[in-house]
Amino acid sequence: MDDLLQEFIAETRETLEAISGEIVAWEAQPADRERLDSIFRFVHTVKGSCGFLDLPRLGRLSHAAEDVLASVRDGKRVPDTALVDAVLAIVDRIAELVEAIDAGVPLDDSSEDLLIAALAEDARPAMAVVPIIANRSASRSVRLNVDLLDRMMSGMSEMVLARNELARRLRDSASDPAVEAALERLSLTVADMRETVTRTRMQKIDALFSALPRMVRDTAAELGKAVTLVVEGADVELDREMIELMRDPLAHVIRNSVDHGIESPADRVAGGKPQTGRLVVSARQSGNQILIEIADDGRGVDTARLIAKARQQGLYGEAELAAMDEAAQLNLIFHAGLSSRDTVTAISGRGVGMDVVRANIEQIGGRVVLTNQPGKGLRIVIHVPLTLSILSTIIVGVGAQRFALARQAIEEIVRVRGDQVRIDMIGDAATVAVRGRRMPLVSLGELLKIDDAPPTNLVIVSTREGNYALGVDTVLDTEELVVKPASSAVMATRIYAGMTLPDSGLPMLLLDGGGIAAVAGLKFVAAPVADDAAAEAEEPGVQALLFDDLDGQRRAIALAVIDRVEPVSTSAIRFTAGAMRLAIGGTTVPLYMLGDLAGRTEVPVLRLTDGDSEIAYAIAEPIEIVTLPKAMAPARDAGPIAGVVMIAGEQVELVDPHALFAGEPVVHATQPVCLLQVDGSGWMETFLKPALEASGYRCVTKLGADEQAVITLAMDDAAEPVSLAPVVTLRRNRTGQGADDASIYRYDRPALIEAMAERVARHGAGAGAR
Repeated sequence: MDDLLQEFIAETRETLEAISGEIVAWEAQPADRERLDSIFRFVHTVKGSCGFLDLPRLGRLSHAAEDVLASVRDGKRVPDTALVDAVLAIVDRIAELVEAIDAGVPLDDSSEDLLIAALAEDARPAMAVVPIIANRSASRSVRLNVDLLDRMMSGMSEMVLARNELARRLRDSASDPAVEAALERLSLTVADMRETVTRTRMQKIDALFSALPRMVRDTAAELGKAVTLVVEGADVELDREMIELMRDPLAHVIRNSVDHGIESPADRVAGGKPQTGRLVVSARQSGNQILIEIADDGRGVDTARLIAKARQQGLYGEAELAAMDEAAQLNLIFHAGLSSRDTVTAISGRGVGMDVVRANIEQIGGRVVLTNQPGKGLRIVIHVPLTLSILSTIIVGVGAQRFALARQAIEEIVRVRGDQVRIDMIGDAATVAVRGRRMPLVSLGELLKIDDAPPTNLVIVSTREGNYALGVDTVLDTEELVVKPASSAVMATRIYAGMTLPDSGLPMLLLDGGGIAAVAGLKFVAAPVADDAAAEAEEPGVQALLFDDLDGQRRAIALAVIDRVEPVSTSAIRFTAGAMRLAIGGTTVPLYMLGDLAGRTEVPVLRLTDGDSEIAYAIAEPIEIVTLPKAMAPARDAGPIAGVVMIAGEQVELVDPHALFAGEPVVHATQPVCLLQVDGSGWMETFLKPALEASGYRCVTKLGADEQAVITLAMDDAAEPVSLAPVVTLRRNRTGQGADDASIYRYDRPALIEAMAERVARHGAGAGAR
């Protein structure tokens, strides 16, 4: 609300600067309908905003002025001097009130009735009003055209190029410490300015979500359904242009969820569900991406119906449909002209829309991921880049050439090694089998006629038709880059999506994953990998991440416990409070490592989670994802190594996640609340709170509006606490007052923790019994 109020104040100030002159000019030319309309729009806008922002005095004044101006527009009144004076007085008063609101000072309202009365046709001339300029605070905002911001971003790109050119010239000539110091300051300034220009384009995603409640209400009412909308993450910031581009795709997905997904009240009751459907729209930031999730608790997608429709329309052959896995079947929903509905409604059923949604999302560098639960609902996650101006890329190399590829298009990167990756020729087409999944292979060197050597690395690229492996020589780095259009001749090849400028200063072409697939003539058909050596049907093995550890050993850990892999600065790793810890995201996470950092400035870290708590594991380098064999030689000693497995003919130690988490105190995602009845001495806050929070509690001295405590702590000489939670009493003396004294000595930590756990468990069991 504060942001909306500040925006209202800025807009009103901006209009007020011109509106007074418009009123005077209108008085000189009463027939000028354009000026009258602009004055009317101003007071009408103020009136509408006041109703939303709860500003009754401003609303009353603007409403009165609007009525008079409406009568002039209808030809019922003539704009004489008295009427113009009265309207000017109202506008001046609006200016006073706006400045008073901004300054947070009260303003007497005794003259406002006279101002409104002066608008009457037979009223006396309005009293003169002098605006109170003294209350006005200095404006801290300015409105800019988005095109101007784009030019600023383009200028920043040119500054980076000039800076890098200067750096190269200095390296090639005799070094001057003073010049190098100036260049360093320039580099820092350029980097800061680039970040600042990017931030000027950011806007809260609430601007995208604000229209959803009305949309859901109207759509549900039209269909005779009851739907509750829950919006989360409205404070997440996204590029303003990205918000505009997301409006139509999001609106279509929301309407589809209400129409296709959520059942009618009668069907929901018959299926054992609440009569009212639930639709959750949330946004969160993940690295350089924004994830917008739309989840409903409806019927989900009937993939059998989709396949039947595809067969009926002749979109795929029987062999192709039979070979499709569950994800490919679900993705049929994006096929143009294919709908799961048998009847056409005003909202859906024509088979158009979802294909356009995906095309629009992919056009801005995003992707759409579906998770289907038949009978329970569908979750749609839209991944979009944080900004269109800065693109997160992977730098790959072929021969001596370097290219960039958008990270959003990359599913994974694997090395060509061992039995987990196999390259075969089917006819004259190359295919690759990665962990039992076969996909087309495109050698970037051969495609660009740079190098015909076999690729040593495979980049798995995701497109709307399917995935394929792009063969490259090296994977060099990740980098955030400013992307610009390339020349028309370059873009005409369909292989490139533009050009970019890395920090090396050498222009680099951005590869288009979908364009490469089209130029290579790839045909995407899901097909299982035939392996004569493994003819027997086996249960799928456990997937694991193979990596080189800091001590030089090659190890693997189950993929299911890895939340993400990210590089961190070694300066964020310290030995504190008796343990190695990583400072990240405003908090500390326990860190485990086998080996030492050996002068590294940056180290890859596995963020491990058991669904409730989190630890970090520092490694030397991730290699690839593998499938663990069933046979394992167990370790002799207890510890973080569970045993040894054979992967591609090599002995690999298997890390035991259970041992890692068992050795660390569990930090719960939702910690139980402990209410401290403080006495003003500060003892509980200083001595007790750290010990309890180390044991997994969250300590507060006052409960929030919707907050409940599971336990309350109070001193024995304090007033009896008013609490619904069980109370543990602390005493100042070591010995109690007899055998019936249930209080705990305040420095007996083990007894206190045990008593708290026992009371919480007993209280919970009692509540359940009732």
